[in-house]
Amino acid sequence: MLALTVFIVFIALLFDFLNGMNDAANSIATVVSTRVLSPKMAVLWAAFFNFVAAFGFGVAVAKTIGRGIIDPAIVNEQVILAALAGAIVWTHLCTRYGFPISVSHSLIGGLVGAGIIKGGLVSLNAGGIAKVVVFIFLAPIIGLLVGFFLMIVVSWIFRNSSVRRVDRLFRIGQLVSSAAYSLGHGTNDAQKTMGIITILLFSGGYLEEFEVPVWVILSAHTAIGLGTFVGGWRVIRTLGMKLTHLKPVGGFCAETGGALVLLGTALFGIPVSTTHTIAGAIMGVGSTRRISAVRWGLAGRIIVAWVLTIPVSAILAALSFEVLTPIF
Repeated sequence: MLALTVFIVFIALLFDFLNGMNDAANSIATVVSTRVLSPKMAVLWAAFFNFVAAFGFGVAVAKTIGRGIIDPAIVNEQVILAALAGAIVWTHLCTRYGFPISVSHSLIGGLVGAGIIKGGLVSLNAGGIAKVVVFIFLAPIIGLLVGFFLMIVVSWIFRNSSVRRVDRLFRIGQLVSSAAYSLGHGTNDAQKTMGIITILLFSGGYLEEFEVPVWVILSAHTAIGLGTFVGGWRVIRTLGMKLTHLKPVGGFCAETGGALVLLGTALFGIPVSTTHTIAGAIMGVGSTRRISAVRWGLAGRIIVAWVLTIPVSAILAALSFEVLTPIF
């Protein structure tokens, strides 16, 4: 049984690595599209702050994932493994074809699908799932509004400055905003894997109470940082270069707005999508020029992928549970 637990921890960290790959676009798309940093330097910058986020932001999101989606009493190795399998398959497919999905929601969908097969609908935590579903819609809207108003305020403050001066100033500012967003990304998304590993250890009797061990925190942040460093380049091109055209000042406003939303929700234990947040912020910034500056057709296809993530991951996890349970 210990060997199976170790194997599942490895799979959870693999999921965290893929999370970093798909979500690399969230952290670096704007700073690359504005040419403030080269792609290689940008992923190194983001990966570093993904890891630094391990220190100082708590584990409230991890506890929500570990105890707020399905009843911990029905959790066993097979449920966790099936949830991870469903999430990994969907994440890999979307990363390969350049869709910036919510990797977090693929994990939540995986837990829902495996949980229903194991314990029925009564095993679901309706309140926790409702919180996640509400923020599927709220996160991009909040990101859009914050990005839009930040861009308006900054444009007004620097209305009498030359284009060259504004560009030079916000090239430096984007380094700060990109770091802040990477901190938000790291603390929000790495905690989801922490929650999965912790509930696995707790349900297996390896922990006396549901507290996230330090080694789990460091391992999760290391895995997501490495995934970000490798980068999902097709997703980066979709978010940073196809959705709208950004200048350094726009990149700064999008990243700052996204960071504010992510860090705020992380402190309250709300597992929001970093992808939804930054995409909304980018759309908000682009909309300040003109509505047509955003490629809404592409945005619509991205939103379809968002809506499909939880149900498709749930189905994949349910199928995985049926296949894997006899084996393990």
